[in-house]
Amino acid sequence: MSPQTKICVPIFKPDLNSALETANKALKLGADILELRIDALKDPDVDKIINLMDNLDTAIIATNRMAREGGLFKGSETDRTGILRDVAEHVEYVDIELQTDENLRSKVIEAAKSSIISYHNFEKTPSIEELLKIVKLERQIGNLAKFAVMPRNIGDTIKVLQVLLQVENTIGISMGEIGSYTRVVSSLYGSPITFASLDNESAPGQIDIESTRLFLRKFGGE
Repeated sequence: MSPQTKICVPIFKPDLNSALETANKALKLGADILELRIDALKDPDVDKIINLMDNLDTAIIATNRMAREGGLFKGSETDRTGILRDVAEHVEYVDIELQTDENLRSKVIEAAKSSIISYHNFEKTPSIEELLKIVKLERQIGNLAKFAVMPRNIGDTIKVLQVLLQVENTIGISMGEIGSYTRVVSSLYGSPITFASLDNESAPGQIDIESTRLFLRKFGGE
């Protein structure tokens, strides 16, 4: 069990005004961390994004998710990672995908206070052996590892928990309705952060923040 499991609410909005409104609402409901999904913004103006970050009195994860892993960013990889580098010193964590070009990824990690190296698979759940290899690589590169995978059956969700039993500093998520329970049960397996929704889901299977807080209290993970 991890008594330090934090609840993170993704801010997935097309403009900064609605992002600020949602962020404040999430904080009032008890979010420990906010994830600003930069890829959701129609106009990702770096100066305006930094101003928003500096005005939010909380820990923030900056994420500019690539299209191949479910993101909406439409620019080049140089532009996508460049935005993350520019905002890195204004946030607690920067999330960068494992499959990002190594040179671009290294520049983001170098600029970040702390980094989350992530892997997302919206089609299937790889084997336990494959997931352990992914996590090992992620932990060699960054501060926290993250993997989010799609289950085809309940057995796939158990794979995620089995991996979490064998690693540290790792966020493991089984997505979709079948895997939604892992978002709260993962606190019992040492996950440092879990993701909860506010008014809409940024990933399939997210549970609302109130229910997440209730479950974490019940499990003793908060």
